[in-house]
Amino acid sequence: MSDPGNDGIRSDWATKDFYAVLGVGKTASADEIKKAYRKLARANHPDSHPDDAAKHEKFKQVAEAYDVIGDPEKRKKYDQARQLFASGGFPAGGGGYSGTINLEDLLRERAGGGGGFGDLFGDFLGFGAGARRQQPRPARGADLETTTTIGFAEALEGITVSLRIASDTACATCSGTGGKPGTSPHRCPTCDGSGFVVASVGGAFSMNETCPACGGRQLVYDEACPTCHGSGRGRSTRTIQAKVPAGVKDGQRIRLRGKGAPGERGGPAGDLFVTVRVARDRVFGRKGDHLTIDVPISFSEAALGAAVKVPTLDGPPVTVKIPPGTPNGRTFRVRGKGAPKTDGTRGDLLATVEVQVPAHLGDDARQALEAYAAATADTKLRAGLFEQAGE
Repeated sequence: MSDPGNDGIRSDWATKDFYAVLGVGKTASADEIKKAYRKLARANHPDSHPDDAAKHEKFKQVAEAYDVIGDPEKRKKYDQARQLFASGGFPAGGGGYSGTINLEDLLRERAGGGGGFGDLFGDFLGFGAGARRQQPRPARGADLETTTTIGFAEALEGITVSLRIASDTACATCSGTGGKPGTSPHRCPTCDGSGFVVASVGGAFSMNETCPACGGRQLVYDEACPTCHGSGRGRSTRTIQAKVPAGVKDGQRIRLRGKGAPGERGGPAGDLFVTVRVARDRVFGRKGDHLTIDVPISFSEAALGAAVKVPTLDGPPVTVKIPPGTPNGRTFRVRGKGAPKTDGTRGDLLATVEVQVPAHLGDDARQALEAYAAATADTKLRAGLFEQAGE
């Protein structure tokens, strides 16, 4: 989930347990983390619960947690930072500091020397070499998830679908400033225009975190925007066109880069993940790159042999030759009549015969079957059931 333009970690993440948010252990694998994220994202998605503010907030927390521990590099920094802060001090060799320590000042000094904690926490605290404290960093938009259902044939041939997406965005009334239009901002008195405040993490440490009064924007308005009430955020609904590739399978997840929620302060948009559901077909099934079909045949066709026409998905019927004595459940392969493959070729059509037993017989058919039964009366079909073992 990492973005090359925004791979830093916010300072307030040091006090958040992202593993607890996703309900996984600290040693969870990447697949376990991804599975937990998908489950929680589906359960709390705003599209499924448009009026449930609690689920909206939970969805944001889940997305934030996965953005960090779902990315190997961010997860490594996050784990090391949490371990350091939880210990209440620096590891051996970190110096004999006592009292209250401002980590930003300390680490800025170390950053100039190369290596050590300056390298580890430069991004974490939002200041790297030459970074300015009063410049809030752009924030990447959240990843979004949605589901679309397409037809069986559409899944095989590919299709472009319209998706209606709802997400957080800058408030349309104030353009994300949080102030009432027509009013002028002034420097935030809480953070003195820096966008950050010094907060105690616990023990002997303090660190910078986003200013709660201005949200890191550095400026505040005396009159809040009447639409967003000062948050600078709103909800937007838009329709996008998404191309579903040929051969997509039921439950497959497609990633559309940059189609998620808009970023903040010039940050890039998140990604959109589309789960594709494929409707069942009345005649055909699917097995990998092959199509499957059940073909009813009569007892006489199975016993005597026959040439049976079988439909194909997007072409004329094909003829399948049934040899005499074909048993029920035998599968015949018709090459090149299956699902499209990524290399441009097609899989096969697998036709499985099902011998039908008539529920009702006419007089002529009954007499014919009775004559057949009499002619084959000496056939001992079940003799093997009564043979003793070893005989």
